[in-house]
Amino acid sequence: MNPKIERVICAIEKTTAKIAAAQRKLRELENQKRELENAELVAAMRGMKATPEDFEAFLAQRRGASEPENMLMEKVDKSNSGGYGDER
Repeated sequence: MNPKIERVICAIEKTTAKIAAAQRKLRELENQKRELENAELVAAMRGMKATPEDFEAFLAQRRGASEPENMLMEKVDKSNSGGYGDER
C-alpha cells in the first residue's frame, strides 16, 4: 500500500483513539459534576432541616405547580373515599 495512505490511516486510528478517550473523560467529568451538585443540594436541605415533603413542595413551587403531585393524590383519595372507610 502507498506509504502516504498508510500514514493517513495511522493518523485516523490515533485520532479516533484520542476522541474515544476524550469522550470517556468528558462522561466522567459530567458524572462528577452531577454528584457534586447533588451533594450540594442534599447538604443545603439538611442544613434547612427540611423534610422530604418540604423539599417536594419546594420543587413543585419552583416548577409552577401549586401543590406537589402526591399531596394532590392524597386529597383525591380522601375525597373519593367519602369518609366511609374501605368500600370493597
